[in-house]
Amino acid sequence: MLFCRSSFTVAGLLAGICFPALSVGAHAAATSTQDGPGTLSASETLAPSFSLPDAGRSVRITYLSTNGVTEKGLVPVTAEVILPAGKPPAGGWPIVAWAHGTVGVADHCAPSSNPWTERNRRYLSEWMKRGFAVVGTDYQGLGTPGTHAYLDTRVEAYSVLDGVRAALAGVPGLQNKIMIVGQSQGGGAAFASAAFAPGYAPELNIRGTVATGAPYITPELLQQMTALDRARGGYDPVMVYALYLAQGLAGYDPAFRPEDTFTPKAMPAYQAAADLCVHELTDKVRQDRLNFSNSLKPGFLKTLGPALLAMKYPTMKLPQPLFMGTGELDRDVPPPLQFGLVKAACAAGTVVQAHVYRGLDHDQTVNASLPDSAAFTKAVMAGQPITPQCSPPPE
Repeated sequence: MLFCRSSFTVAGLLAGICFPALSVGAHAAATSTQDGPGTLSASETLAPSFSLPDAGRSVRITYLSTNGVTEKGLVPVTAEVILPAGKPPAGGWPIVAWAHGTVGVADHCAPSSNPWTERNRRYLSEWMKRGFAVVGTDYQGLGTPGTHAYLDTRVEAYSVLDGVRAALAGVPGLQNKIMIVGQSQGGGAAFASAAFAPGYAPELNIRGTVATGAPYITPELLQQMTALDRARGGYDPVMVYALYLAQGLAGYDPAFRPEDTFTPKAMPAYQAAADLCVHELTDKVRQDRLNFSNSLKPGFLKTLGPALLAMKYPTMKLPQPLFMGTGELDRDVPPPLQFGLVKAACAAGTVVQAHVYRGLDHDQTVNASLPDSAAFTKAVMAGQPITPQCSPPPE
């Protein structure tokens, strides 16, 4: 058997290549197929320190999701479900399907096992003030058995969509009106979830998608990013994500050899990435002054090929409108990668409302985008048309 995602090429090296079927021994064993994707299997009350300010009922759920690596069998995934305080409106609270940004690949990094960061606490509290409940998946392999296939768009999308299915089926007070919202890794996961939904979860009533710092990779954009890296020197925060990408690949591809991808200078950070959460790994990358030039061997595009293929979105045309927020000074997901996503989605026919935030970085853009996303959300929830903005001036 062959594992193929044939339409994505990396500098011409991967065109038309089909990779051998990948071992899934590191993943959770498939659960009985008597239950379908989105089946709720467990629920427990969240500790107050893990909830959001002024929230109502807050639970951590375990549910079944299609294995996104193999597309066969079901695996357990965990998520947080947090409802606003008070009586639900008629029909129930609409849902923010929250796709989180990079936290790491180790189980102890899973969001539902940790308090919210101050940034995310503020951000999601604002969504609750708008009258939304939050359903936030941990993604397959984070906090549950198996490897987290980092940045695999299908893994992320199935986890997001099945988490919403499970919450709707098992948590009272919710209604099937959904905004998919994500940042960084989660911005890509949000886009992927909206793209996969028509075929995978058509019963979900998705009204729109809000993404900040969302990645998009093409050979041309990779070349731009590498050139910027060489010009800047010093450490490059994008290396953190490259290390996690390789760790995720190593968990399901026995043919992957990290020493063929990373230089000796970067190997200690690669080994550490298996256990360190994102802030600690960022500190190590900064301390070791790692960047593309001193950390990656010339053949890294080929050795990371299966993971790069798995980052591909299934379509660039979303059935619902997309809000994109980009920080002008974002170094974690450089603006050319985000502008590439806007350009490709607009060209495919997606209704995109893009915003660029002058002088702000990856983290700062999240909460700075709230006023603009509030207006966008009000319109799409009311079924009003969105005026496309594919090339907006910085704000």
